[in-house]
Amino acid sequence: MKSRNIKLRLTVMNYLQFAIWGAYLTSMGRYLGAAGFGEQIGGFYAMQGFVSLFMPALMGIVADRWIPAQRLLGLCHALAGGLMLALFGYTQTAAPEYPILFTLYSLSVAFYMPTIALSNSVAYSALEQAGLDLVKSFPPIRVFGTVGFICTMVMVSLVGVEATSGQFAVSGGLGILLALYAQTLPHCSTAPKGQSKSLVEALGLRAFVLFKEKKMALFFIFSMLLGVSLQVTNGFANPFISAFGEIDAYKDTFGVQHANILIALSQASETLCILLIPFALRRFGIKIVMLISMVAWVLRFGLLGLGDPGAGVWLFVLSMLVYGVAFDFFNVSGSLFVDRETDPSIRSSAQGLFMIMTNGIGATLGSLGAQAVINHFVNSETDTTARMLGWSMSWYTFAAYAAVVAVLFAVLFRYKRQAEG
Repeated sequence: MKSRNIKLRLTVMNYLQFAIWGAYLTSMGRYLGAAGFGEQIGGFYAMQGFVSLFMPALMGIVADRWIPAQRLLGLCHALAGGLMLALFGYTQTAAPEYPILFTLYSLSVAFYMPTIALSNSVAYSALEQAGLDLVKSFPPIRVFGTVGFICTMVMVSLVGVEATSGQFAVSGGLGILLALYAQTLPHCSTAPKGQSKSLVEALGLRAFVLFKEKKMALFFIFSMLLGVSLQVTNGFANPFISAFGEIDAYKDTFGVQHANILIALSQASETLCILLIPFALRRFGIKIVMLISMVAWVLRFGLLGLGDPGAGVWLFVLSMLVYGVAFDFFNVSGSLFVDRETDPSIRSSAQGLFMIMTNGIGATLGSLGAQAVINHFVNSETDTTARMLGWSMSWYTFAAYAAVVAVLFAVLFRYKRQAEG
């Protein structure tokens, strides 16, 4: 395999991998609200967390034992993309009904979520076959995934499908494209008989032994509590900003017309803030870095509650910029902490447990909880002024939750700082 072109091929794979997700992740809530499903938005986003509890592990076992990872990557994308196209087609034939809409969406994300791990496996295998250093070679490739995510966020806004089911067509089309492209990627070997992971290992269940240690038990519990914040703005920031369109003073502002482009600043910030993590860990240690993340979540939510797409748009911009710190300082630093503090024999399982607690249990509870808060403050009102006040109260509630978690973490989590990074 020629190393000079493998990086380019994997870059294209990563670009498409996250472009598929970016087509709808931050704008789906706006479509659902416009289609009359504003009170069910949280359920759609919770489904992503729910299927993340088991589908990546199941597909990982299949890739280990029976189907090479690049083939399975293509198969999963073909199914997920086909279901997205079916979802779009269904919305074009009649007024969509919730059970059918939710079922098609759920089946699609059930096959999409495992592809994130599968694409990483393909990249690792290909880089190793090419004799390239994973630590040096993979991050510049992975960053193009975020670029792809941002590009489709912007594209669905500019082509006018941010508030329509057309975003599902964009996602499905890209999914089919990657399904075909995956068949051209380097071959990944299945594990020799007897060496593949068991379901217990793949789900990270072996790592539950870490709960016997107070420090690690507290860390995983707080990871779940902070994971509650992860999907809140993905699901509700776009519907919130677009709701200002009901007010004459804001309806023609850039933020209302192109909320996705404004929100894309969050992903750009995320890309840049990754570079700060090694310095932050060396300078402050894991506890302070995690606290910085928690304070950033308070600002993320609070600034949304204070801002508007007119004269207060700068508050929205600040909220988008602090997202990088909120997300990366938690997710990436937390993963590094788990790697440092666990025995090599259960390190992979511990990483699986970290993902279950954050992107699985935490994000699922957060999506459902956020929906309950918004139903109480926003969807229960009919007057525009009362609804906008309800949105602000919702964001303040989320900010207060993040603040309480930060205070509890500062008091309860004891960790003797070591040289890190």
